[in-house]
Amino acid sequence: MSVSALQPLVLANGVFLDPVTGREEGGDLVAEAGVIRDFGHAVRGSRPDGATVVDCRGMVVAPGLIDMRAFVGEPGAEHRETLASASRAAAAGGVTTVVCMPDTNPPVDDPAVVDFLIRRARDTAVVRMLPAAALTKGLHGTEMAEIRLLTEAGAVFLTDGARSVTNAQVMRRALTYARDFGGLIVHHCEDPYLVGDGVMNEGELASRLGLHGAPREAETIMLERDLRLVRLTGGRYHAAMISCADSLAIIERARSEGLDVTCGVSINSLTLNENDIGPYRTFLKLSPPLRHEDDRLAMVEALADGLVDVIVSDHNPQDVETKRVPFAECADGAIGLETMLAAGLRLVHAGELELATLLRAMSTRPAEILGLPQGRLRKGAPADLIVFDAEEPFVLDPATLHSKSKNTPFDGARLQGVVHHTIVDGAVVHSAG
Repeated sequence: MSVSALQPLVLANGVFLDPVTGREEGGDLVAEAGVIRDFGHAVRGSRPDGATVVDCRGMVVAPGLIDMRAFVGEPGAEHRETLASASRAAAAGGVTTVVCMPDTNPPVDDPAVVDFLIRRARDTAVVRMLPAAALTKGLHGTEMAEIRLLTEAGAVFLTDGARSVTNAQVMRRALTYARDFGGLIVHHCEDPYLVGDGVMNEGELASRLGLHGAPREAETIMLERDLRLVRLTGGRYHAAMISCADSLAIIERARSEGLDVTCGVSINSLTLNENDIGPYRTFLKLSPPLRHEDDRLAMVEALADGLVDVIVSDHNPQDVETKRVPFAECADGAIGLETMLAAGLRLVHAGELELATLLRAMSTRPAEILGLPQGRLRKGAPADLIVFDAEEPFVLDPATLHSKSKNTPFDGARLQGVVHHTIVDGAVVHSAG
């Protein structure tokens, strides 16, 4: 499905929120040829001939969200998710750009697969679906993939997705090689040998539940190693998801040394903790695992301070066969594209985070890291926008979600924040109701 705008678009009576400055301004917005022509009080009532007019009714208008970490089944596991179904879920959640992880079958370790995904998304998706490519061949972590060719084919960064590269020499070579053409390495910081049989955060709760715990050190040791290699090579590095206070100290030290390092956090780590697992709720078995409440609060504070750069959905659809089993045996992962914004608004309503800060971490900062023109509310920027009511309450019914899989950690949760319109390239791709 093409997302190109065929006619001008006017968003009338909106409250425009700039995530960069935090400035709010009422008025209208005019988009033509896929870009923002003007917005604010000055253009109120200015409507080009033949324009489609959307009445925002005083709702927030902001840049569309950019999700840097989503697992999509296509190719190879279309029963879990396709590019088409993931894009519909994204649009319903206000996500206008999705970066798809290379954990597919075959994996995205060949330029031909990158090209296939780009063409397939162009033909079937309603939002922008961008491929990430494998850092190592077959995602095995032993031999570097042809990362320059993959980047030239259209991959936005290099990663082994949910797998960690445990071979330090391979990681060093990848950082060095990618540095020479400005490539970005994104890494899942988790030592699988130290995790071992761990299925949740190591601590008192894991002991009481009779489950093997995964220590925080599985994350921090891998992160510390990676940043020492960044110091050695001068490469660009992004920690895909960090989840504990100790990791924040490591990131802060690297930043103070001037290293080109950024990091993300899962919406789950920001809004949930290990206690939410409750009676062995398998939809909350994640990697990294949900941590202690102290770690969650530390992540929220670091996001507010700008130490954590981006929020990701970590969208990972799993079917019934892999989730409706005992907790220790089930697959990691939860879906999140459609609920990322509403879950994040919990922090805003609780007074833990400013709305502009939340939106900046979900739009502007990912765009800056990836070198994309989206994620900005300004004249001449791509007209990728969302219109949402931050106060509108709802109870999440998994049956209403657009993803093929329904493994949401927010099953039955009371949330606030409904996306009423999603616009990509100046065209409305989702409208609620």
